[in-house]
Amino acid sequence: MRFPLMSARRLGLPRRAVSQILLTQLAIAAGVVALATGLFLAPLSSQLDDQAMRRALAIAQSAAADPSLAAGLLASGPSPGSPVQASAERIRRATGAEYVVVLDLDGIRRSHPSADRIGLPVSTDPSDALAGREVMEIDDGTLGRSARGKVPLLAADGEIVGAVSVGIAYDSVRDRLLGAIPGLLAYAGGALAAGALAAYLLSRRIQRQTRDLAFSDIAGLLAEREAMLHSIREGVIALAPDGRVRLVNDEAARLLGLAPDAADRYAGRPLDDVLGAGRTADVLSGRVTGRDLLTVQGPRVLVANRMPTEDGGAVATLRDRTELERLGRELDSTRGLIDALRAQDHEHANRLHTLLGLLELGLHEEAVEFVTEVAGVHRTTAEQVTEKVHDPLLAALLVGKATVAAERGVPLRLAGTTLLPDRLVDPGGLVTILGNLVDNALDAAAGSAAPLVEVELRAEGRTAVLRVRDSGPGVPAARREEIFTEGWSTKQPRAHRERGLGLALVRRLAERQGGSARAGEAEDGGAEFSVVLPEALR
Repeated sequence: MRFPLMSARRLGLPRRAVSQILLTQLAIAAGVVALATGLFLAPLSSQLDDQAMRRALAIAQSAAADPSLAAGLLASGPSPGSPVQASAERIRRATGAEYVVVLDLDGIRRSHPSADRIGLPVSTDPSDALAGREVMEIDDGTLGRSARGKVPLLAADGEIVGAVSVGIAYDSVRDRLLGAIPGLLAYAGGALAAGALAAYLLSRRIQRQTRDLAFSDIAGLLAEREAMLHSIREGVIALAPDGRVRLVNDEAARLLGLAPDAADRYAGRPLDDVLGAGRTADVLSGRVTGRDLLTVQGPRVLVANRMPTEDGGAVATLRDRTELERLGRELDSTRGLIDALRAQDHEHANRLHTLLGLLELGLHEEAVEFVTEVAGVHRTTAEQVTEKVHDPLLAALLVGKATVAAERGVPLRLAGTTLLPDRLVDPGGLVTILGNLVDNALDAAAGSAAPLVEVELRAEGRTAVLRVRDSGPGVPAARREEIFTEGWSTKQPRAHRERGLGLALVRRLAERQGGSARAGEAEDGGAEFSVVLPEALR
C-alpha cells in the first residue's frame, strides 16, 4: 500500500487523492483525444488521395467522351493552335485541373498547358491507357507530383486512337488535409475541455466524499477500521439501504450464533435470511425502534442500538447482557432469600421468647413439644421435596422458593404426580426455566383471594414435563403467545435490569433442546405454564 505513495512523492505528484484522480482523468482524456485525432488523421490523407484520383479520372472520362476531341486528334497534327489543344485547355480551365493532356498512339502530346511541350513524348508510361484500361495513380511528372487519371480515347467506330491524361496538383490535396486539421483540432480541443470539466466536477464530488484525504490515509483508515471492528468486544452489523448485510464483525457473529466467516458468507444477503424472522431481525432492521432494545438470540440476552447512515443504511451494535441478566436474577433470588431470612429472624426470635417463657414457667413438656413441632415443619418441607425431586439443584431451588413463598403468604406445593429422577442432561437449564416460572407464578398469585402455586415435575421416558400453576388472574387467550416475546411485561422495570425476558428465555431454552413452552388456563382458574423437554434425561 505504501509503494504508490512513495513513487508519487519522488515524481513530485500531489499527495491528495482528489488531485491524483484529477490528474489521472486529465491525462486519460488528453490521451483519448490525441488517439482519436491520430486515428482520424491517419486515413484522412488516403481518403483525400483517393478522392483526388477519382476526380482526375472523372474529368478524363468526361473529356474522352467528347467526340470532337477524337476527331480533332485524327484531323490535325501536334500543334499549339490545333483544336485538340483548344478543347483540352477549355476543359482544364473549367474543371480546375492542373493539366489535361491528350496523346496519340505513339505517346506524343497533342495538348499541354505549356505549349512548348506539345509534340513531345509524355514523361510517364501511357501503355495501360492506350491498351484500353483506365488508370488512377499518384505520380511525378514534368509538372511535379499529381493525382492522375488516364482513360483511352476512342474514335467514332470504337477504335482506340489515343488517350486522355488528367492531373490534379498534389499540393491542393495537401492543402485540403492541412485545412482540415485546424477544425479537427478545434473539435478535439472542445472534447478535451468537456472532458476536463467533467473530470473536475467528478473530482470535486470525490473530494467531498473522501473528505480530501490522501490514498495512504484512506488505506490506513480502512486497515484501522478492519482491525477495530474485528477486535472490539461489541457486535457490529452494517446494513445497506435495501436491508442487505454489508458487514458482520467477529463479535456479532459470535453473539448471533453465526458462522465464524460470517463477514464473507453473509455479505449481500437480506438480514431476514441471515437471522430468520423474529425480534432480533426486527430490532436490527429498524422495524422496532428505540434505544437499548433487548432481544434474545439463542441462549443470549442482547442489547441492540441502531444508528442510520447518510446513504440510507444503518449500523447496529450488540452487547451481551446474558451474564448481567443472570446476575440480576440471582440478585432477585438473593433479595428474596434475605427478606425471608429477615422474616425468619423475627419469627425465630418470637419462638425463642416463647420457648424461654415456657422454660421459666417450668412447662418443660410443653417446651419440648413446641420445639419438635417447629423443627418438624421445616424438615417436612425439605423431605417432601427431596422425596419427589431427586436432582439436588432442582430440590434446593424448590426449598428456597418455598421459603420465599411462605414469607409472601403464598403456599408452594408439589403436585401429587411429581417425580423426577436424578438423570437430567442439563439441570442448569431446567433450574433457569423452573426459577423463572415460579417467580412469575408467585408474583401473579400474591394478593389473590386464595393464593397458591403448584409445581409438577415428572419424567416420561427421556422426556421431562414441567408445569407451574398459580391462582392469579390468568393470561387472556389472545395474549398467550405475545407474553413469550422479549420486552413484554406487566411489571414495572427494576433499577438493575429490564423486565420481559424471563418467559422469552424459558421458550428459547426449551426450543434449544427441541422442546416447547406454552401458556394455558389452570383447572381452578389462573395460569398454567407447560414446558416439555424431549431427551432431557439420560
